[in-house]
Formats: sequence, C-alpha cells, structure tokens
Amino acid sequence: MKSILIIGLGRFGRHMAQKFLEGGHEVMAIDYNEERADDAVGDIQQILIGDATEERFMETLGIRNFDLAVIAIGENFQTVLEITVLLKDLGCKYIVARATRDVHKKLLLRNGADYVSYAEREVAERLAIKFGADTIFDYVELTPEIGIYEIAVPKKWLGKSMVELSIRTQYHVSVMATKKNNKIFPLPHPTHVFEQDESVMVMGSAEDIEAIT
Repeated sequence: MKSILIIGLGRFGRHMAQKFLEGGHEVMAIDYNEERADDAVGDIQQILIGDATEERFMETLGIRNFDLAVIAIGENFQTVLEITVLLKDLGCKYIVARATRDVHKKLLLRNGADYVSYAEREVAERLAIKFGADTIFDYVELTPEIGIYEIAVPKKWLGKSMVELSIRTQYHVSVMATKKNNKIFPLPHPTHVFEQDESVMVMGSAEDIEAIT
C-alpha cells in the first residue's frame, strides 16, 4: 500500500484518487476550492482545503511521508510549476505533474517532476490506436517508442506454438500474456499453441506490431 497525495480535485484528480483508493492505497487530497472538496467527500475521506503553493501549509502535511504526489491541475501552468518546485524542496519522493505543451513538460522535468502526463493527449492517442485498427483491442504506452498491445492472434500464428514461430527472433516482439473468455494468462509457456478465439498481449514498437497485424 502506498501513501499518495493528490493536488487538485477536478475531473482528472478525482478520478485518479478514486482509482488509487480502489487499488487499496491511502489517499489524501488537497484543493483550494471548498465546493469541489465538498463534492468529493463521498468518494475521498481525507480532503484538506488549502493552497498548495503556500509553503507553510504544505510543510504541515509531512510531504516526505508520501510515496507519490500527483499535481492534477492542468489549467494553470505557473501554478503547477510552483507546486512542483515546492514539493521537490520539501523532499517529495516522486512527483507526477500534468502538462499541455512540450515546453511545459521540459520545464517541469527540469524543476523536479519525475513524470509528466499529457492527460488528454494520452487518452486521445490510446483511443486512436485502439479504434483505428480492427486487430488492436487495447494499448498501453511504455515509452514513445515501445508499448504493450492487445491484438487478435495473427492468422499466421494460428495453430502454431511460440517455439515454432520463434516470435522474438522472427517478429521482434515479446508475448506478455494471452487472453481468452476475458481471462488473462500471463507469460504463456513456449509450447503454447495459439487459437482463433484468444487475443495476445505483445510488447514492441509500433512498426513491429503493424508488421504482424
């Protein structure tokens, strides 16, 4: 279980908080807007009303005790930057921030952020990949070059095992899991034979995935 600080209770922050709570983590949320805080009380038990750019207020939270801080504010870059710098100065272990522009991402990373999310862009890219190809069912980006794709079993793989296909050597992708009847089977045995009614989760570059789908 991790201790997580969420700063900002807009739609993005509230959704993040709920997902962390569902995962069994401890969440504290902050928002300067009393109305937004009141609206979230039913979902998040620990909510403080305060200004995350105020050093005295933030010092009272024991920032070093949190495993992760998420700055879920997207509309005001200056505020996000100020909070990032303050969290870093207070010893935050890991900082996730939001950005809408590449230059903002660079500045945040240079000033203490460990990871910067383009929330809307990432959702748009994932949906474009998911719905733009008939054989790709889902996608998770690991780096700008590499992702994990859930795809239909390629026709040339049907009835053959991973050993027969020499997948890593021949196709330059790694099989992470198979999925059948909504059940996931991680790290299939090399003798696993691919079937028509299953999908496969593979890790690789967009170019290599495109070559096999």
